[in-house]
Amino acid sequence: MSEQEIFDKITALLADKFEVDKATIKKETSFTKDLDADSIDLVEFVLELEEEFGAEIPDEDAEKILTVGDAVTYISNHTK
Repeated sequence: MSEQEIFDKITALLADKFEVDKATIKKETSFTKDLDADSIDLVEFVLELEEEFGAEIPDEDAEKILTVGDAVTYISNHTK
């Protein structure tokens, strides 16, 4: 799966979860600053990523995923 395909899936998840326009989500979009996500939102989103991409994301890795680009890179590096 290409990084663009991963980005498209992640933006679709975020647009649905945070009720924002997909077009406004960029790789630089911060979950906490731009999407106003709290810790519960972030945990739920990580669970959605795991389900969507079949990847297991340990807590210590999840804490480092701060932007959409971080999520894309992580998924790209940890899925086949």
